[in-house]
Amino acid sequence: MGTITAQSIIDKAEATLFDDTNVRWSVSELLGHLNDGQRELVAIKPDANSVNAVLTLVEGTKQSVPGVQLLKVVRNMGLDGATPGRAITPASMETLDRMRPDWHADTANNEVRHYLFDPRDPKTFYVTPPQPSTPGKIEAVYSATPVDVAAIGNAITIDDIYATALYYFVLARAHSKETPGADVGKAAGYYNLFMGVLGLKAKGEDRSFSRAPRAQQAAQVE
Repeated sequence: MGTITAQSIIDKAEATLFDDTNVRWSVSELLGHLNDGQRELVAIKPDANSVNAVLTLVEGTKQSVPGVQLLKVVRNMGLDGATPGRAITPASMETLDRMRPDWHADTANNEVRHYLFDPRDPKTFYVTPPQPSTPGKIEAVYSATPVDVAAIGNAITIDDIYATALYYFVLARAHSKETPGADVGKAAGYYNLFMGVLGLKAKGEDRSFSRAPRAQQAAQVE
């Protein structure tokens, strides 16, 4: 959750658009663009809206991600969800399938050793050993869909560091408006600036926490 208001970002966009009085672009229209920008940003960079939470597993190996995409599984949290336990490491599904093709039918245990994730199926992950009928709980980090900013005076719902990217996105959408004054060149230019801000930020980060966890870089499967 940020502290910068939608108003401050939209005011800057209106000044750049020379439309302080909202003759061509209404406030509600620009706020809609800002909310679209938050979702677009998280779609491109899932860790821009990460949630660390305790998840209750379900019986078996197949589990669901409550948000946009799994980023990391951290540790077991016991049956009560409040008892920190064994760390959970990533494993390669391809390797496990080859070494132990019947692993989905292993003896159930509510203490998870490994998790397996394929970014092509971002809302699903697997755990081993399988969970029993009384499954355990785990601590996990996942990407969540940002909540829309309901009113212009409210703060953006992703981190303040992305305010400049949202400003560029609002301008890109504004210039894409299908009117006689639409400027496709400016729209593309501002969208490139939006993407550039995200790219420049990504260069300064540990790439192990990029769009998907290193699920395919296998841990040794026990």
